Amino acid sequence: MRVPAVILCDPDSSTLCIAGLRVLDRLVVAAHRAGAETITVVSDNPLPRLKRTAALGITVNPVTSCPELTGPTLILSTRLLVQPADLKHLIECRGRLTGRDGTPLPAGMLTEFSGRPLEEQLSLLPVVFAGGVAEPITNAVSAAAATRVLWASLTSSADGFVDKHFNRPVGRWLSKILVYTSVSPNQVSLSATLLGLLSAWFFAQGNHGAALLGAILLQVSAIVDCVDGDLARVLFKESPLGKWLDIVGDQVVHVGVFACIGIGLYRAGSEAPVLWLAASATIGVAISFAIVLRGLLRPEGQRNTRLQKLMDATTNRDFSVLLILLVLLEKLPWFLWMTAIGVHVFWMLALGVQMVNPPVAAKS
Repeated sequence: MRVPAVILCDPDSSTLCIAGLRVLDRLVVAAHRAGAETITVVSDNPLPRLKRTAALGITVNPVTSCPELTGPTLILSTRLLVQPADLKHLIECRGRLTGRDGTPLPAGMLTEFSGRPLEEQLSLLPVVFAGGVAEPITNAVSAAAATRVLWASLTSSADGFVDKHFNRPVGRWLSKILVYTSVSPNQVSLSATLLGLLSAWFFAQGNHGAALLGAILLQVSAIVDCVDGDLARVLFKESPLGKWLDIVGDQVVHVGVFACIGIGLYRAGSEAPVLWLAASATIGVAISFAIVLRGLLRPEGQRNTRLQKLMDATTNRDFSVLLILLVLLEKLPWFLWMTAIGVHVFWMLALGVQMVNPPVAAKS
């Protein structure tokens, strides 16, 4: 459903910044993604630079007075931080947005502007509760509080225990710096992959010190790998290319690390069949990726949710901490045994889920 949108600029909030973007910039992009076919911004002053709006090629019509509405129109005030999904739901329900805590927010669907204050007009509409981040913005203090809420909301269903309690919190410090730079999420994804491959090179050297450095670098790679998603979501820079860079980069790192651990242990004179184990692990990664790819290439409405849950449960980065521990204990062959067997268990389960529970096509 596509409708026009009108954004009312409040002089005390429109130029405030949240995670590297102005409040007005965020509202324009959110409204556009929610389905606004035209976006009119009402402001007594010239509009500030809206860098993300410009980068996405979104057209904004600046005016100095409220236009006459010709039908149902999404009305927003810059005294608000909101996400596209909630605005889309608001458009569908034709109501007034309310925070999850019951706080009325300056966003709703109107068919005309009356002489009454906006708050009074919106109060007559049915309540639509926000499901995501929806925070009032009145001044710098509330903008800072909304920024904290926004950052805290950036998680992934694939996050394991270590991701949730270590990798993402540590990476968040880097994310909060990079939002103010020109570094892109794709560049961060490539950096994480390169760090992972450097880690693999150290594993291949065949001595304990190099293996420990390799394990630490792999942990750093896992931390950096949390940053690209943070930047993409908070700056509206998600892209199909970025998604595939992340997915393929992870597989390349896994293959490199598993293979190089086997090479390093062989050079160190391990009595375990480390080359065979490494070969089994890398082949298993390739098979697993092919099966997962089969599921990911289906249309979104036909994807198998059980397969996604299995992927989330088994493809997190928690193994990097286990790897550090096994290097310290000089039990690195144990890791190869676990991966050589575990990856094949995974792909068989993934294939079984796809065959026993085929996705159901969405009804038109």
